[in-house]
Amino acid sequence: MEKYRVGIVGATGMVGQRFISLLKDHPWFQVTCVAASARSAGKKYKDAVGANWAFDWEIPADVAELTVVDASNIDEVGKQVDFVFCAVANLTKDEIRALEESYAKHEIPVVSNNSACRGVKDVPMVVPEINADHIRVIEQQRKRLGCKKGFIAVKPNCSIQSYVPALTPLMDFGVEKVSVCTYQAISGAGKTFKTWPEMVDNVIPYIGGEDEKSENEPLKLWGKVEDTEDGLAIVNATEPVISAQCLRVAASDGHMAAVSVSFKNKPSIEEIKERWNNYETEAQRLNLPNAPKPFLQYFEDPTRPQTKLDRDFQNGFGVSIGRLREDKIFDYRFVCLSHNTVRGAAGGAILTAELLCAKGYIEKN
Repeated sequence: MEKYRVGIVGATGMVGQRFISLLKDHPWFQVTCVAASARSAGKKYKDAVGANWAFDWEIPADVAELTVVDASNIDEVGKQVDFVFCAVANLTKDEIRALEESYAKHEIPVVSNNSACRGVKDVPMVVPEINADHIRVIEQQRKRLGCKKGFIAVKPNCSIQSYVPALTPLMDFGVEKVSVCTYQAISGAGKTFKTWPEMVDNVIPYIGGEDEKSENEPLKLWGKVEDTEDGLAIVNATEPVISAQCLRVAASDGHMAAVSVSFKNKPSIEEIKERWNNYETEAQRLNLPNAPKPFLQYFEDPTRPQTKLDRDFQNGFGVSIGRLREDKIFDYRFVCLSHNTVRGAAGGAILTAELLCAKGYIEKN
C-alpha cells in the first residue's frame, strides 16, 4: 500500500514529538515533512530538537534527517504532503486559527491538536469512538473556506477524554448532571520533571481555561449535525450540566478523573458495567489501525485504575474505569483514566486522521 504523505506542523514541541513517535512504522502514514518556527527552519530535525527531545527512545531515523521547513511556508509544505497534523505552540488562538485556515485554503487537510477551531460550528471535533458522523460537516466548512480538498478537523481537550468515553454509552439513560475533578499529568503542559522540577511533590489547583473546556466541549461531542439557516452545522447538546475542576498533579503522563453523575432514568450498576464491557465503536467496525479493542475496560479491583499501571492500556488509546458505586448526592460515582498525550493528544488526532482517510475525506496527491 502506498502510504499517505504526512506533515507535522509544530514538530519540535512535545506533542509534535509524540506524533513523530506514534507514526513510526504506521501502516498508512509516512512522515515526509516536519515544520516549525523560522528559527528551526533549515536545520536537520535532530539538530532543531537537540536536547529537548522529551522521550527515552531515539528520534526515528528517517525523521531525524529531515530538514525542518518554516511552518509559514505553506506552499513548500504542500509540495511534500497529502495532509498535516498541527501541534503548534507559542501562538495566539487567532494566529493558530488563521494558520490552520490558510493550510486548508491551500487544499491541505489539517488534523489539529490545537483548541483554536474547536468552537467553530462547521469544524468537526472528533473522538472516532463517540461522534464519527460529525465529519460530514466538512462539506459545509469547505463551502465557507472555498476549498475542494482542504479542511480542518480537531480533537477535543485532553481532560475530557478520560470521562466522556465512560459517559457516552450511558447517555440514553438521560445523563442529567455531572461533577468531575481531573488530576492531570505534567506532559499536558508540555513539561517533564526535568524541565519542571517544581512539580515534584506538588499539586497545582488551577490550569488556565481547563475547567471551561471540560464543561463545554463534551456538549459539542454529544451534539448533532443539523441543517441550519447557515447550512450544515454541529448543534451542541444542552444536557448534561457539567461542573469541572482541573488540577495539575505530579505524574509524568495520564489524566485521571473522579466523576459523579445523576440520571433521569437511573440504571443499575450491572447495566452500567454491561454497557462499558460491550461498547462497540465505529473505529473498531472500520478496523482503523489504532482503534482500541476494547475501547473501555472496567476494573473490579478498587485500587485500579492507577496512572502508572494503566495509562498504556491499548497502547495508550484505551480508557480505564473503576470504583463504580452509589453516591450520596448524585446517583453514582466512579474514576477513569486515559493517556493524555496518546489518546488525549497526538494519538487521538492520528486515529481521527485514520477515520478521515477511511471515509475518503483525505486523498493521496
